[in-house]
Amino acid sequence: MEYDKRNQGSFPPWSRIPSLQEMTDEAGVDHDRFIELIKEQKTIEEIARIMAISPKTVQSLHHHFMHYGIGSVMGGD
Repeated sequence: MEYDKRNQGSFPPWSRIPSLQEMTDEAGVDHDRFIELIKEQKTIEEIARIMAISPKTVQSLHHHFMHYGIGSVMGGD
């Protein structure tokens, strides 16, 4: 059996990692504004001050964005 056919569909077409939208919603952060501040190259401290959240929360959201992007949807089909 060929590799492609044997492994087709062996991974779910979704991710167990929440999207950045879900994470910003949970943190009470405007998702689009958060992305805009990253685009503007604001520091963690600047984003925290502007959005009135802790630098630790910003750092976590920023880390997620840099490693997984916006949707973080991965799959194997």
